[in-house]
Amino acid sequence: MHSYVWSCAFSPDGKSLAVGLANGDIQVYTTSDWEVARVLRGHMNNVCVAYAPDGDVVAAGSADGTVRLWILESGICLYNLTGHTNIIFCVAYSPHGKQVASASGDKTIRQWNPATGNCCQILSGHEGEVSCVAYSPNSDQIASGGYDCTVRLWNVLTGECSHVFDSHSDMVWGIAFSPQGNQIASASKDRTIRLWDVESGECRHTLEGHDAAVTSVVYSLAGDRVFSGSWDGTVLVWDVRDVQSGLYRHKLTGHSKHVFCAAFSPNGNMVASGSADMTVRLWDVSFGGSQHISSGHGQEIEKIKCSPKGNMIASCSKDTTIRLWDMGTGTCLKTLCGHGNTVIDAAFSPQGNHICSGSADNTVRIWDVDTGTCQHTLTGHTDQVRRTAYSPEGSQIISASVDKTLRVWNATTGEYQRTLKGHTDEVRSVVYSPDGSLIATGSKDKTIRLWSVESMTCIITLIGHRGWVHDIVFSPREDELASAGHDKTVKLWNVKAGICRLTLNGHGNEVHCIAYSYKGDLLASGSQDKTVRLWDVTSGRCLAIVQKFQGAIFGVAWIPSTDANYLVTGCQDGSVLKWHITEEEGQLIVSPYWVASNGTLTVTGASIQDVLGLTALNEQLLKQRGALCEPKNQLREANMIPALMISQLRQSSGGMELDPSSINNLSNEQLSADQRDEYRVDRRMNSKVKGRRHHPYRIESEGQNTYRHSR
Repeated sequence: MHSYVWSCAFSPDGKSLAVGLANGDIQVYTTSDWEVARVLRGHMNNVCVAYAPDGDVVAAGSADGTVRLWILESGICLYNLTGHTNIIFCVAYSPHGKQVASASGDKTIRQWNPATGNCCQILSGHEGEVSCVAYSPNSDQIASGGYDCTVRLWNVLTGECSHVFDSHSDMVWGIAFSPQGNQIASASKDRTIRLWDVESGECRHTLEGHDAAVTSVVYSLAGDRVFSGSWDGTVLVWDVRDVQSGLYRHKLTGHSKHVFCAAFSPNGNMVASGSADMTVRLWDVSFGGSQHISSGHGQEIEKIKCSPKGNMIASCSKDTTIRLWDMGTGTCLKTLCGHGNTVIDAAFSPQGNHICSGSADNTVRIWDVDTGTCQHTLTGHTDQVRRTAYSPEGSQIISASVDKTLRVWNATTGEYQRTLKGHTDEVRSVVYSPDGSLIATGSKDKTIRLWSVESMTCIITLIGHRGWVHDIVFSPREDELASAGHDKTVKLWNVKAGICRLTLNGHGNEVHCIAYSYKGDLLASGSQDKTVRLWDVTSGRCLAIVQKFQGAIFGVAWIPSTDANYLVTGCQDGSVLKWHITEEEGQLIVSPYWVASNGTLTVTGASIQDVLGLTALNEQLLKQRGALCEPKNQLREANMIPALMISQLRQSSGGMELDPSSINNLSNEQLSADQRDEYRVDRRMNSKVKGRRHHPYRIESEGQNTYRHSR
């Protein structure tokens, strides 16, 4: 995880754990294997989460002041609930599922009808921000805590406040009903947990033991224990049956920063705690061990390339790595580590068994795909290497650099062969023609140059772009070249005549990347405007717009196939998406196929020396996946040891490898007819687009009467 863990909640059946992050994401883990099953994006930051009683929907509130209801199976936002005028600190589903409550910095609690998305009640009374809210087990009462140092009890039907508990001396940040409903536990910045009698409103016990503010509190399933999380980085376990002593039973240590949240699993075996150290830890009272789940690309993706057989893609990122993904499942197969700066580009060899990559560290590297090892590091450029390309027969590699030059290398030995000069500014793209007779280069000097491979001299200079040339690609038909520019346009060039045949206008910002479909009849373009456009290369018409991504699109690639069109996109937010593109009755249908994002399992090359509480089985599993060293410490405080650690293990010098990735399976076959309509795009110029307003991606046709959605 590359963000603070703001909240967490188990599903009612215990099969998943939803984690709300400070960066606005919600990651949903499956508890069987602790893989990320889904990432929900839409909120701005600081997300709090709660499951519906049936487990099909997650309610999420955010610092952006909205509450969203997410359908887990599809990842679609069902409702975006607005009305609060300040941040949302907490959300809760009523046990019978008929209401959702939200606590806000606007000093109110709102109750929503999850079936309609309407606000049905506003509870006012707190004199400060309301930081936490919880329903009683029978759904007839609400408990809330606030910055006014009070706990309030509300009648759900009337909205009246029946009790005000005011013994805390500082803000109340956590609240929970006991499973029996006769007791409330509150957590406060005054470093205490207080247990209240619901009927009388009296404070029965004050629990002291934390060294800093207490942020969260949760009851065990039987109601006999209370777990509290604190800014002191610990989780304390209290026995409710024996609180007269005022001593906690167990102290769970391991987090390195504030603990923000805690949640108890439905089976009563685990407690999850989330922290500012960007980890979630799961604790078991009887046995334990540690595994490790970390993120995919931690930073934006620079380029996407597809293997010749179409079974694999490579993604290049600012996190200095290249990741190889299985095209069928979206699983991350390998992570190639070695570059010392952003990996800007990569290219597969024609046989698909090697990759060459260019980096901001001024080097080109040649990698073995099977082993993931770097075979050669090519030095000579004096500035960033922006693009690399293999010759069609695979004997040469050419690299384009910010130092205004191109270098030609022997692909087998890595030996330098020659330098091509001619551009007056940095060279940003390079590609061989399909027959291997030409090299095309694009530059920041606004020109495209065509070079003869035989003579290694420039034979044509194409002028037309009014800004940098970011990307160029030859058509499979060989007589055409496409270029993407900083001037927001895509241009199609007749190679033989050396003239621009068509200029494709429509993007609202610079175009970073382009790619021809396997048959050469479609062209995809990705832009800084956070959209991907699909173009008919014969007419120049825009057939579809896929929007809106969470960032600029830096990579597009078509998967080689004669019977289907699959497009892969790489986004600034680090996500990789695969799209299935089909045509039915004159309509272009673009369906999301899978999403690979943050949340992949990483163990290879990571050290487990400092991981506490490993069982023999856990240790064996981690070593099978490539973890290093023996654990040297065991947590001896009672039996409370971390059963699972979702965090980042300390990396060894050997680097890291990702195994399974987080995948959102949204194949066209799994969508209902109504959901498929959301992705249906009419190719006729004056058509309109059908669609649901809540899906994070928008796909539209462009023409005289285009209908546009807003998020």
